Amino acid sequence: MATLTAPRAPGGTMAAGRGAATGQLELEEPRYRAGRSRPRWVSIPLRFLVPALIVAVWWIGSATGAVPEEILAGPPKVWSAFAELYQTGQLVDFSIASLKRAAVGVLFGVVIGLVLGVLAGLSSLGEEIVDSTMQINRAIPFLALVPLFIAWFGIDETFKVLLIAVATVGPMYAYTYLGVRNVDRKMVEAAQSFGLRGWRLVVGAILPAALPGVLMALRICLSISITGLIAAEQVGTREGIGYLVTLAQEYNRTDYMVLCVVLYAVLGLVFDAVVRVIEKFAMPWRGQVAVR
Repeated sequence: MATLTAPRAPGGTMAAGRGAATGQLELEEPRYRAGRSRPRWVSIPLRFLVPALIVAVWWIGSATGAVPEEILAGPPKVWSAFAELYQTGQLVDFSIASLKRAAVGVLFGVVIGLVLGVLAGLSSLGEEIVDSTMQINRAIPFLALVPLFIAWFGIDETFKVLLIAVATVGPMYAYTYLGVRNVDRKMVEAAQSFGLRGWRLVVGAILPAALPGVLMALRICLSISITGLIAAEQVGTREGIGYLVTLAQEYNRTDYMVLCVVLYAVLGLVFDAVVRVIEKFAMPWRGQVAVR
């Protein structure tokens, strides 16, 4: 128990209250307020609790006939479709083809959006040159560009990659721009006093300070890339998950349709896991939440 001598009131008398009687104030030792991390054997099942409940309801509905098979195939049929495509090798080939398209498109969009966001965030001249054009790009739905891109680039891989890149460049620019603008000027001045200039200042001080916004942009870009991938693979594709969706529509195979939805969901989980790994190593201090 810590003690503190009570201050004397004007005129030399001791302060009123408990301190006046004892001459000392008793202070309670503060409790350690850092939250304890939840055990992994509890945390991991909690992450899969809601998806497991959805699958259970889906399974029960299809097994009892509450959900007709013509409308929504049940998990056993979806699993049979998965096994069929896996044995033929099409599932692996289609998944890899879609992953490559999404990765290349996101790479182009993220790099371009990152560079433009840094330029616009660092200087007023960069903002005046870049920002209006990027705001126009963000306002135009990228799905509306599909017919134009087909007319300009054909239906080959170039069209698909560029569509995904255009879909992802806007969010990356916006979050990077805000992140750079929110960097503390005093921190930048301190870095400059240590001799950081030009690209070294950007890489060594500004981007690390804006990293939370950049990683949030990356997460959004990866999510949007799946939408762009679906739109791109609906046209002129002979491999990919989107091509599998087209075949399922032609032959009215609801099991294939649901399987494609599951594959897109798995692709989204892979992207999210990549961002989480980057966050873990780049910003280890963000592991704590506000309230446990």
